[in-house]
Amino acid sequence: MPHALITGGAGFIGSHLVDKLLAEGWRVTVVDNFDPFYEPQRKRQNIAAHVGRPEFRLLEADIRDFDALRAGLRDSYDVIVHLAARAGVRPSIQDPIGYQEVNVRGTQNLLELARERGIERFVFASSSSVYGINPNVPWREEDPVLLPISPYASTKVSSELLGHVYSHLYGIRFIALRLFTVYGPRQRPDLAIHKFARAMRNGGAVTLYGDGSTRRDYTYVGDIIEGIRAAMDFDGSRYEVINLGSGRPVRLQEMVEALEGAMGQRARIERLAEQPGDAPQTWADISKAQRLLGYAPRTPFAEGIRRFLEWFEATETVSTTRIT
Repeated sequence: MPHALITGGAGFIGSHLVDKLLAEGWRVTVVDNFDPFYEPQRKRQNIAAHVGRPEFRLLEADIRDFDALRAGLRDSYDVIVHLAARAGVRPSIQDPIGYQEVNVRGTQNLLELARERGIERFVFASSSSVYGINPNVPWREEDPVLLPISPYASTKVSSELLGHVYSHLYGIRFIALRLFTVYGPRQRPDLAIHKFARAMRNGGAVTLYGDGSTRRDYTYVGDIIEGIRAAMDFDGSRYEVINLGSGRPVRLQEMVEALEGAMGQRARIERLAEQPGDAPQTWADISKAQRLLGYAPRTPFAEGIRRFLEWFEATETVSTTRIT
């Protein structure tokens, strides 16, 4: 029975990957520290159905603590899928040192663990943020210059480069997946679709930064999981950087209109100035993922919104707090 080590496995994307691997017959060990960036209980609920199963193990540990990782991870692992990170562009501007510690040092700790234990496959969740403000769209992995504009983005670039070092020196197959604005059931509450839906339902204002013309390559979580799963099996080379997106950017105003249509209500809009660190657009060229991984995102944006709202209405409690 193959065994996967998944960091951040109780989170939004990680818990969906756990579901898929267990359904396929894998053993899964999750490392998660239940960081209070958002309510830890949300993450515990994501994996609650698996706790107690013999093929599932949870290690509550911080990826910055290498001694805790060494002591707690004694099994043999076929692959590490490293999803744990301090997330978010704007919060990283407020705490750049904290983001560097978790995202870069934490990644190096996992790479050291792979080196020491002879784990030859390592899949890393990078981000579309690494492209910064790049007017040449869609963004291709071969674009020669990365100009990150936030501490969060810079940590992802740094981690990709660390992966190349360990791949070159120690033969670890390192696949960096640049994820583009993932959404769907279990989405973090700080992300736009979740935040806007909650505000609309509770009668609060939806805050739009700028004029609503910014575009994001929204990608449904189920399609992302298929891409990660294919990357786990990829053996075509020792090191690759691969975009995982939808290839179909959506304007911010269009996203709000999609929520309005699906929820059957109008949003009350509050407009503010654009925020530092935010890119005006993201747009993935997914031809490399299609070629190397057989990646083929199938979920139209409207259908993904419907699935998200189905989960949202089933799990969210009505808040009396005005959310903006």
